[in-house]
Amino acid sequence: MDVDRPVPTRQLLRWSETLAAIARTGLGFTESLYERERFEEVLHVAADIKVAAAERDDIPDDGTGLVQEWMGSVVPGIPGYVTPKVAVGAAVGNDRGELLLVRRADSGVWLYPTGWADVGYSAAEVVVKEVAEETGIVAEPVRLIAVLDGLRLGFTRIPLYSLVFHCRATGGDLAAHPLECTDVGWFAPDALPHPLAGVERWGAHVFAALRGEQRDVLYDRVRQPMWRSDATQHPPDGAEGPPDGS
Repeated sequence: MDVDRPVPTRQLLRWSETLAAIARTGLGFTESLYERERFEEVLHVAADIKVAAAERDDIPDDGTGLVQEWMGSVVPGIPGYVTPKVAVGAAVGNDRGELLLVRRADSGVWLYPTGWADVGYSAAEVVVKEVAEETGIVAEPVRLIAVLDGLRLGFTRIPLYSLVFHCRATGGDLAAHPLECTDVGWFAPDALPHPLAGVERWGAHVFAALRGEQRDVLYDRVRQPMWRSDATQHPPDGAEGPPDGS
């Protein structure tokens, strides 16, 4: 075994967030002082891992702030069961077969319009709202085409599932949201902007949907074993398909 082999940042973040979720869920259910101490220790280990994977300077070297943030989110019982957040994305096409993309103000990375699943809205309703807010375009959802793990794709540093809808543009004019986006535009498959988050994973599937092709919903294949690095166990994300190989 090569003990000097580097662990990918994406994998370190996954381990950290998973350990933190297990510990916070445990703290939400246990009434044992002994178990609380053990779970709090796990949080410190998770913080150490995340600090080691940090690519920015806003996380303290000892991870104290992370532990305090995680502890502050602990609530008792079922509401305290930690699960991934949910986001919705919109693969919006026009009559020319182009894809609607925005350049995110927080990262400078291009991506299809996406946002958190707001309480009180269905997933499809959030899609319509996000597209209008971020781009000025009126969109009509056609069908769900992908359910993706944000951590696995590397476009988020927190656990989330992204529900991606194929949508058609029905009106509106391009207008980037003044706070959330620095640019917005329509792009053909051979003229995509850079950097474009996760395109190797979702690009072919999304443009197939824009061409009117009917494919199964895209989702992340089950890894065997599940805790090994993607890079050492499977082909690149763009080469993956559903478990049945379709």
